[in-house]
Amino acid sequence: MKILTALILSGSVLTMSLPASAQFAKAEDAIKYRKNALFVMQQNFGRVAGMAAGKIPFDAKVAAESAGVADFVAKLPWAGFGPGTDKGETKAKAEIWTDKAKFDDYANKMQAEMSKLSAAAKTGNLENIKLAVNATGGACKACHDDFRSK
Repeated sequence: MKILTALILSGSVLTMSLPASAQFAKAEDAIKYRKNALFVMQQNFGRVAGMAAGKIPFDAKVAAESAGVADFVAKLPWAGFGPGTDKGETKAKAEIWTDKAKFDDYANKMQAEMSKLSAAAKTGNLENIKLAVNATGGACKACHDDFRSK
């Protein structure tokens, strides 16, 4: 059931990503888009992280599928950080737009770590997955520490 939910959410994000690559009609649409993409990524990453931490029973197939979805979705939210999306219902700090190069660097590092996690999960080796989860989580935390309000 969880896999089906993840696939449905992923499909929704994919469907929404087509118009996102062009331009959003309103800043609120961009904010909603990025929040939804980040939510789907977090849900899938969290499932793998839960397995790595021993909080969820390890299932190599589910870990690989979830990591793969998180890896794919990790490429999507950045289109939603355009001009004018710094106001509204968001926890994004102004530094995203004033230090865009650093933000983009963090985003690229997180995507690279998410890809490594996906590759590690495909091996089915829990120890490799744990290492990749730690690195990916560290990349996420670094960005949140600098660019997300509490």
